[in-house]
Amino acid sequence: MRVSIFTSCVVDLMFPNVGIAMVEVLERLGCEVDFPEKQICCGQPTFNSGYEKKSKATLINQLEAFENSDYVVGGAGSCVGMLREYPELLKDDEVYYPKAVELAEKTYEFSQFIYRVLGLTDVGACYEGKATYHRSCHMTRLLGEREAPFVLLDNVAGLEMIPLGHIENCCGFGGTFSVKMPEISEQMVTEKMNDVINTGADTLISADMGCLMNIGGKFNRDGNPIKIMHIAEILNSNVDTSRIQLSSEVAN
Repeated sequence: MRVSIFTSCVVDLMFPNVGIAMVEVLERLGCEVDFPEKQICCGQPTFNSGYEKKSKATLINQLEAFENSDYVVGGAGSCVGMLREYPELLKDDEVYYPKAVELAEKTYEFSQFIYRVLGLTDVGACYEGKATYHRSCHMTRLLGEREAPFVLLDNVAGLEMIPLGHIENCCGFGGTFSVKMPEISEQMVTEKMNDVINTGADTLISADMGCLMNIGGKFNRDGNPIKIMHIAEILNSNVDTSRIQLSSEVAN
């Protein structure tokens, strides 16, 4: 099974360790992984800022970058959500609309791909500690994914998952929102930080590095210790391969 990695700008430029973890997990699960070098930003920041026409070139670039990929797997629910929106954004383009549909149908967030395409619930990971999970807005509301990360994390040996209060609330990042509305964003991330503190967890996990960067930054500014980890890093920890049960499709 051939899988192309879509890292997203934040992972590519600031958290390459997350991209490495994604590749190692997927290869361990039997996937043939590649990285189309033509890929760039998904176009979400400029499009959401009102530059709809100027963003089209970015969208087309991504369509061409992943045109020959069997599956596209991303490390950020937000960015994957943007790729899934391409058919709507290019619905009036006779040339690129079909390609947009094709890309949307084969693109998945990392944990979503493992759970819903590979059909796995246990990837053999082991991680000792207490953790809580931040459910990002775009992954939940655009992708509609509320299950995959929790199932996979529940099967990490040694990991105690503690429910996060007000899990449905945004962390206040929202990409350009945090720049345009800093005062409101600050209040939102403060609420999120306090909810995390109330869990007593020593590790905060999410499937979006933008959210983790925002929440982790607030913790650092306030002098509160917290370890932030992308779900790929957790699923790549101290792996016991004997627990991985690959489907016949992947194994072959």
